[in-house]
Amino acid sequence: MAVKEIEVRTLSGESTTITVSPETTINDLKHLLKLSFAPATSSPNFHLFFKGTKLNLQCKVSSLAFQSGEFFVLIPFTKKNKPQVENPSFSNDASAATNFADSTYSDMMQEFSYLRDNSRKFSEGNNNNSNGHGGDDDDSFKSRRIQGGNIDKDERNEGHPYDLLWNVLRSSDRDLFEEKNCEKFVEVLQSMNCLSSPYSGKCMLLSEAIFRTSDDHASCLCPTWLRGLVEAFALLSILWAFLQLQTERMTTSRLKQVLGHLEKFGVGICMEDIEHLSVLCPKVVYFVNNDMEPKNFSNALVITHSSTKEADKFASKLGAGKTCRSLSKIFNLMKKWESSFKTSLWETIKLLMSKKNYENLLSFSLEDLLLFVKKGDCVLERNEAKRARRSSSSASNSHSVKRRCHDTSQLLPSEMVEHLRKSIGSDGQMVHVEKIGARKGSYVEIPNELSDKSKSALKSIGINKLYSHQAESILASLSGKNVVVATMTSSGKSVCYNLPVLEALSHNLSSCALYLFPTKALAQDQLRALLTLTNGFDCGINIGVYDGDTSQKERTWLRENARLLITNPDMLHMAILPLHRQFSRILSNLSFVVIDEAHAYKGAFGCHTALILRRLRRLCSHVYGSDPSFVFCTATSSNPREHCMELANLSTLELIEKDGSPSSEKFFVLWNPVLPLRTELDKSEFGIDGRNASDKSLSPISEVSHLFAEMVQHGLRCIAFCKSRKLCELVLCYTREILEEVAPHLVNSICAYRAGYVSEDRRRIESEFFGGKLCGIAATNALELGIDVGHVDVTLHLGFPGSIASLWQQAGRSGRRERSSLAVYVAFEGPLDQYFMKFPQKLFCGPIECCHIDAQNQQVLEQHLVCAALEHPLSLLYDEKYFGSGLSKAINALKNRGYLTSNPSNDSLSKIWSYMGHEKRPSRSISIRAIEAERYIVIDKQLNETLEEIEESRAFFQVYEGAVYLHQGRTYLVKDLDLSRKIAYCEKAVMDYYTKTRDYTDIHIVGGKIAYPARVSKDQLPKTTAQANPCSVTTTWFGFRRIRRGSNQVLDTVDLSLPRYSYESQAVWISVPQSLKIIVEKKYSFRAGLHAACHAVLHVVPLYMRCNLSDLAPECPNPYDSRFFPERILLYDHHPGGTGVSKQNLACQEYNELINKDAAIIIIKGVLDAEKTYFEGHSDSTPSC
Repeated sequence: MAVKEIEVRTLSGESTTITVSPETTINDLKHLLKLSFAPATSSPNFHLFFKGTKLNLQCKVSSLAFQSGEFFVLIPFTKKNKPQVENPSFSNDASAATNFADSTYSDMMQEFSYLRDNSRKFSEGNNNNSNGHGGDDDDSFKSRRIQGGNIDKDERNEGHPYDLLWNVLRSSDRDLFEEKNCEKFVEVLQSMNCLSSPYSGKCMLLSEAIFRTSDDHASCLCPTWLRGLVEAFALLSILWAFLQLQTERMTTSRLKQVLGHLEKFGVGICMEDIEHLSVLCPKVVYFVNNDMEPKNFSNALVITHSSTKEADKFASKLGAGKTCRSLSKIFNLMKKWESSFKTSLWETIKLLMSKKNYENLLSFSLEDLLLFVKKGDCVLERNEAKRARRSSSSASNSHSVKRRCHDTSQLLPSEMVEHLRKSIGSDGQMVHVEKIGARKGSYVEIPNELSDKSKSALKSIGINKLYSHQAESILASLSGKNVVVATMTSSGKSVCYNLPVLEALSHNLSSCALYLFPTKALAQDQLRALLTLTNGFDCGINIGVYDGDTSQKERTWLRENARLLITNPDMLHMAILPLHRQFSRILSNLSFVVIDEAHAYKGAFGCHTALILRRLRRLCSHVYGSDPSFVFCTATSSNPREHCMELANLSTLELIEKDGSPSSEKFFVLWNPVLPLRTELDKSEFGIDGRNASDKSLSPISEVSHLFAEMVQHGLRCIAFCKSRKLCELVLCYTREILEEVAPHLVNSICAYRAGYVSEDRRRIESEFFGGKLCGIAATNALELGIDVGHVDVTLHLGFPGSIASLWQQAGRSGRRERSSLAVYVAFEGPLDQYFMKFPQKLFCGPIECCHIDAQNQQVLEQHLVCAALEHPLSLLYDEKYFGSGLSKAINALKNRGYLTSNPSNDSLSKIWSYMGHEKRPSRSISIRAIEAERYIVIDKQLNETLEEIEESRAFFQVYEGAVYLHQGRTYLVKDLDLSRKIAYCEKAVMDYYTKTRDYTDIHIVGGKIAYPARVSKDQLPKTTAQANPCSVTTTWFGFRRIRRGSNQVLDTVDLSLPRYSYESQAVWISVPQSLKIIVEKKYSFRAGLHAACHAVLHVVPLYMRCNLSDLAPECPNPYDSRFFPERILLYDHHPGGTGVSKQNLACQEYNELINKDAAIIIIKGVLDAEKTYFEGHSDSTPSC
């Protein structure tokens, strides 16, 4: 652990330097000074000041923001002596009190009287407010009405323990166990046997509404065993206070004597009950051996083991030199222990109920609870969730005190908006609330064109009428038209294609249909819906999913029997088209091709899918003589018709876009945590304690975690969308930490959902969220598409997802069943996020982006032509209508590279080109989603279970020996990395630090050395000097840092020896003139300015074209790398063999550590001016930067 050197000075000029750890408290520092610094040794009483402020004794050195040259000031003071008053002894028995207690009796009684009076005033105030009665006199206990051993809550006086001790101490013998006092003791215990809230005083079972009862007037719902536990703790607490006043220790022999005496008065508490308390709440009630020093357990209610025989030898007094605590400290401890005991016991009960799915406390016994705790089932979850409190992480930073909401009452989305405004949004983060009104549905009768079977099937799932767009789409499809349905999320689009397909398949028993979904999860979801719908059809329509998870046996059966095959573009490309002869029955009778979530097919993935569909249509036409109709469903796109026509190369397509479905009221909140964060930074500049302001976790990540916890606490089902896998895990981790404090029974009701998880885990999470076992999910855009996960009340959006369309698509996941909903967009500090925070109407009134596909991309076209030639020989004469005008050029290129051959006797148009490449299945070498074949497997070493599969390009950022790895919000330590087998072994661990790789990425441009090329002919003159070139991307990892969570202090640096990762891709870049570099370096860091300029360009890309996450990256200089850095602004495709600037990644590998925005402004303006100057005089061209 790093140490700090603290300089301490006196007013007379003396000084010393002392070395301490950051966790040292001011109280500890004072003790060290007394041992080593003469002015401190000679001054028994002194304070330490820092920047004019007296330091609290419990303050830690790490919490102070030290600057060079700053120091502490030691200032002595004289403690005033209280007047000595002669006092009577505590007891006639000399052993009942020490000399010290006798000398301070008067002070104690005065202090006690003051506390008692204040307590009585508080109690009277409560009584007056509730029932109009005043306080009770000293004999009030006798008049209390006891029902079933429990005093009516409205009559309960919080001063009872104080009154009891007051009466005992002012009595002549001051004996707690005198008969009259024992009777009062028993009454007090019976009045304190409810597990009531330390804050409201109400029974926790009532306020939580977990236990249901027919008695509406009940004041306490605690079962008998729970009352016994609470009563036992009350006895222990009062007895401890009395013994403290008598300067006695609490011993087991003394406790047994007391319990035996109270048994005569009807108290049924035994030593076993006390031992149960130490098991359930070990931090509050603690047993120690008689040779242990109790001072080590000053924060616990300590009971010392001693037998009756040992009791005579064992000194039960506090010991020589020990002082009696003041009454205020004693009663403060009693209150603190009561609060800790009740809170801890209630959290344990709720954890057991949550884990075992118990409905109420009658469902289990005290023995079940003890077994649960002894087995340690709740310890691991608690320890993991408390990591932040031990390491001062974001979830427990300076915001936490005012932010914590312990209420778990259910709220509606509209009520949540006001609740947030008054609670965690009170710093002004809620910059805009857009209220989107409800829309009434437009219903029509089920068309007569549908058969009785179809009508019956609809009624079997509760549909008696259709939305207007459903009826319109169904009729268009039945008439043989190609259709695209472009309506809002959750508008019943699946009915638009399921009904006409099932209708056609029921009329023609040989007809077949092909469904394409972009994800396996969507395919499984649609299979469930289809099987439910087809129950109404008595004709055999065999349906099945044909994807990577389908067994070989099932594949064979589906090829021979299926009439409705559900798959994805990947399987169509890899397994169906190359082996199309095995699917001849389906392809020969193919009537419909359904493509759902068509807006997902954009950029590189869309380009590949477009060519796969062309290959499908070509085979159907040339080989099998079929011409299927297409049905597309899409949402949130400005050009659905044009996009889908280009996707499948269709000449006609009917657009259905008038939405007839109803929609519920939605509140859309824009949440900007940047403003309060800047305030914290400003405070730190002026010497105000802003130590957490520099913490990255005091950020949108922390904000969305608090919001996530609020939603789950208040009964709102929620999806928190995050832009990356790591953000998913962090949000889950922080949210669990918050819930552990405010609602521990909900800790296991949330989880993460992202790519990388094994398929079994993903299916389980989907099922548990749909079934209601999970209340919330932190997800990547894997849940953006239309998987049915049941009703969702709230969506949270951590940062701009890349397009306005994606944001609306994600927000559409909530309110899907005509219930009001809430969406909260939490902004990062990036320019695009802040732009929408400043101009909300650009988000709510601006146009949705278009979906673009470049089906003529020469590189992708050549890849798929190789596959098409294997499936069926190519012909310029017949295939140009499928593959476009670039077919001839691509065929010649493939011929020259040895992939295609033809009969030389034919003329060029009638030539037939056949595949002659070396690969048996060339489709296997083409990744249509830039998905890497090489992956590292992460294995839990203790359970021998696979946790995740990580792409090779990502692996060394996450797993290496010594790395802290996150999975489902839990931390693991990577113990071993097997490079040859590509396996990382890790173990679950609780750590107060995280790890970050030390790496750098080099982008080498091929053929792009000239920044400003010579002028060319008019037809070839470019509109910008920016260039698009092939590039080589190489990442090198040379070490990692261990960084303390919360403080971001670098604990140590470790070297690594890992293989480099390289791939070929494409980049677009523009050079920055040398003259501009000279100007910038006069005031700023040129490298930091370049970094910021790259991000600025990157962030505006989504405003002009449809983008995906994780595919485009800026060239980011490593702040610790002193090597030469190219003078250019560059963006590159983030995956091997990139297909052009079509996707983006808003994340920075260097976490924006080296950025200068002012320098970026100068650089961007300078580059634009250079463009203008270069093209000056060419009126026929305009720079398009």
